Amino acid sequence: MKMGVMFDFRNPKPWRKPNPEFYKSQLDEIVRMEELGFDNCWLTEHHFVEDGYNPATLPVAAAIAARTSRIRIGTFVLLMPFHNPVRLAEDVTSIDILSNGRFDLGVGQGYRAGEFSALKIPRRERAPRMAEGIELVQRLFTEENVTFDGRFTQVENMTIYPRPVQQPSPPIWIGCRTEKATARAARMGFHMMATIGPDPAPSYRAALKEAGRDPSAFNIAQLRMVYTAKTTDQAWEETAPHLHHMLKLYGDWLSEANDAEGDSAMSEIPSPEKLRYSPYAEGMMIGTPDEVARKMEKFRKEYDCSHFVMGTQMPGADPVKATRALELFAKEVMPSFQTK
Repeated sequence: MKMGVMFDFRNPKPWRKPNPEFYKSQLDEIVRMEELGFDNCWLTEHHFVEDGYNPATLPVAAAIAARTSRIRIGTFVLLMPFHNPVRLAEDVTSIDILSNGRFDLGVGQGYRAGEFSALKIPRRERAPRMAEGIELVQRLFTEENVTFDGRFTQVENMTIYPRPVQQPSPPIWIGCRTEKATARAARMGFHMMATIGPDPAPSYRAALKEAGRDPSAFNIAQLRMVYTAKTTDQAWEETAPHLHHMLKLYGDWLSEANDAEGDSAMSEIPSPEKLRYSPYAEGMMIGTPDEVARKMEKFRKEYDCSHFVMGTQMPGADPVKATRALELFAKEVMPSFQTK
């Protein structure tokens, strides 16, 4: 598996640092990740969140590109309904150039009701906006003189310049939580990102075959919370308050959206003290290197995954401690699971 880490640049009030200081610390952590041999740095997007959840993934991606030389940079995921496809194609091309061909574009349709209502975009339009938007983006990457008469965007005889470094285009991924999204990703020929909820990988592989595509040519990314420390107690002491903050926020959003199986139950989040002993902990890889390695081995047997995405820098957690956790993981765990 390719090994990557998710960064959402959240800076919650209980642990808040001045944002310039905090952003610099996150960039320093990503530079250290590259030195440790991680393959990917993934960025994620939400809007109007009090804890500062990163609303602008592409400027941050450009900053990472300027400070790194090897690690791939991607979005997991960029919320397509909130972006103009032409501007997105041009911005992604710029990052692809700045990084010399190290950018992956992952998109999703979004789910959080408050974002759609604030932007006055009907939530029922999210799927057609995403499908139309990513189709136009792909055509702008790969074609010249594009004319497109969509429901939401129209262009005539358009060619973007400069062109992306990666040809025919930067890799495109789709975030999938439902059967419809999974089928759409396979039908359009995009890689898949599995987010919270039931594993869509088997349905995705079957849909690729049905669409006449070779499943071995496509990648699947899976996200898990991972944190290593010298002792199990230390790992949970350093993560529990931050995991609780994260799960509570996602629980509120997902239970309101109720898009996939299990969403409605996400509002029932145990306290930080009880989280370690709750069912939520079963899907997390938190503990000593040996404990994390055992869980990863189980994961590797049970899930179809080419790109493993770690949530290690948790909201409000000290970046120095998170970096230390990544160093321990890179030394003690990663060599047994990373694809060279």
